[in-house]
Amino acid sequence: MVLEGQVEGPAGIIGMQTKNGGEGAAVELRDIEVSFGEGALRFVAVSNVDLAVRAGEFVAIVGPTGCGKSTLLNVIGGLLKPSAGVAVVEGSPVAGISKSCGYLFQADALMPWKTALANVAVALEIAGETKARAEARAREFLARVGLSRFADRYPHQLSGGQKKRVALAQMLIRNPRILLMDEPFGPLDAQTRVLMGDLLLSLWQQDRKAVLFVTHDLDEAIALSDRVVVMSAGPQSRIIAEHRIDLPRPRQTAEIRLDTSFHALQKAIWNDLRAEVMRAYGDEFAAIAGAGA
Repeated sequence: MVLEGQVEGPAGIIGMQTKNGGEGAAVELRDIEVSFGEGALRFVAVSNVDLAVRAGEFVAIVGPTGCGKSTLLNVIGGLLKPSAGVAVVEGSPVAGISKSCGYLFQADALMPWKTALANVAVALEIAGETKARAEARAREFLARVGLSRFADRYPHQLSGGQKKRVALAQMLIRNPRILLMDEPFGPLDAQTRVLMGDLLLSLWQQDRKAVLFVTHDLDEAIALSDRVVVMSAGPQSRIIAEHRIDLPRPRQTAEIRLDTSFHALQKAIWNDLRAEVMRAYGDEFAAIAGAGA
């Protein structure tokens, strides 16, 4: 692996930008560019993005609103074709929707006419599994996310956190080796987000899938991940820094935030991120926010 722009931060924290992946990479983005429109209307969303994620690594992506974080997940998952560069999943260039990837969106994708059990089971049924076998497996996964007693409830009968757990079980039952998570806990209240973070870490600890986790919450990114990737403001957004999160595992997300190393990481990453957030909001907002600082 070739590393560019290594920067030593406080308390020995390292920020770095990854140029190329190596053996064991679950995901590689090589010189990715994504643009929309043509001619004078052409808009370059992301440009010159290189990123490698190892098998079993938990990587969080942070950046200003509209910087292309979700765009990168869509490229990896095969939902969006890049204008230039190549995305590689488990050694093969992405060509269409990748069966290796599971996707969890911010918005609920549950079918309102199906029970929690049926919503989870359908992920196997469309792959050819019998209904009986799919439902048996779905009950196992609902138990893993603490919803055994709610198997016969419909989405409208579940809380926001419960619906998110059903969606998590729906993704995991297919046993994808790579999890693409696009602000999955964004709509939840602060307390539920902490609990969902702990649940995700507990499940991830069992089989260590590769995870790319997009979030606007810097504390959430640090508490969950092995590495935080920072993106610049758009257009032509790119990766400007990376920080290794050398906090001990297993973690409880509320408790790890009390660690002094956590605060050093938070300060170092915010130093990279703050100017980009201000740039994304515009000069007028930056002037107001600066005056109030």
